[in-house]
Amino acid sequence: MTQPSDTSALASERRSSGLRARIFAPNALQKMLAFASLLLLLVFFSFASSAFMQMDNILGILQATAVNGVLAIACTFVIITGGIDLSVGTLMTFTAVICGVFLTYWHLPMWTGVIAAIGTGTICGTVSGTLTAKMKIPPFIATLGMMLLLKGLSLVVSSDQPIYFNDTENFYMISQDSLIGRILPSVPVPNAVLILFLLAIASSIVLNRTALGRYTFALGSNEEAVRLSGVNADRWKIAIYALGGAICGVAGLLIASRLNSAQPALGQGYELEAIAAVVIGGTSLSGGSGTVLGTIIGAFIMSVLTNGLRILSVAQEWQIVVTGLIIILAVYADILRRKKS
Repeated sequence: MTQPSDTSALASERRSSGLRARIFAPNALQKMLAFASLLLLLVFFSFASSAFMQMDNILGILQATAVNGVLAIACTFVIITGGIDLSVGTLMTFTAVICGVFLTYWHLPMWTGVIAAIGTGTICGTVSGTLTAKMKIPPFIATLGMMLLLKGLSLVVSSDQPIYFNDTENFYMISQDSLIGRILPSVPVPNAVLILFLLAIASSIVLNRTALGRYTFALGSNEEAVRLSGVNADRWKIAIYALGGAICGVAGLLIASRLNSAQPALGQGYELEAIAAVVIGGTSLSGGSGTVLGTIIGAFIMSVLTNGLRILSVAQEWQIVVTGLIIILAVYADILRRKKS
């Protein structure tokens, strides 16, 4: 018997999309709850401290959300497949370091550094995907090893020293300038936030309107069924990890531009906030369901909470405790949601 082609498999996926929508309808409720939580946090911190709603602080929240939000989008694709990527934070740092090598060490044009950062992220994502898909290494272990590898490479390549972009003209504009502010001076939204929202729109289109997006959901729902349909599941999984790596390259450019430097020791720990944002936004750690919009809401919740606790002078260690509790509660909520489904 001949196996169906990729086209027939896609047709099958379209027919089952209605069923998936019914199965994972609780995601809509999760997004509404997350959005309501975000509004409550904004109201609470506004009353708790008059400094919270000041323009400088709001811009700081937006800048912080831009980096974490981009990383969270990268994690969203991988988690929907039923995988996990613990390397997104150190990959972000490594791409920033590579950009610094191109622009500061080699004095190449800025566009080469941008391409190098995104290209490096794509290559590293492809390696992680290959380890998971071809070598059958569990995603947790594969990306944990990649996280440590990239952390070491960042220190080696930079000689354990920050790489500054002082000689690269206009590099700061990637993250800190405001294209919208030039048109509407009363709305000085940083470019980093604009990039976040443009990337979120593009990612949402990819996730919901393309073959890559359909296979992302299919792999998370039932990978074996995808294989039995005659689809090269390994190829699509590698492509998804590669896309996540490219998005991490964008995050590397944003944080390097924001700091005007590539800090090789930075990055570890960012993956926890990114994963927390994804789960808070309604993406299931078991795979098969999730949205980019929910992830963005989750990223803003994490940034607002961290900023608000800092303004209220809550100790750093307690901020970490709160983040851990949020992750546990979000995962438990996901378990309850799937039981209802």
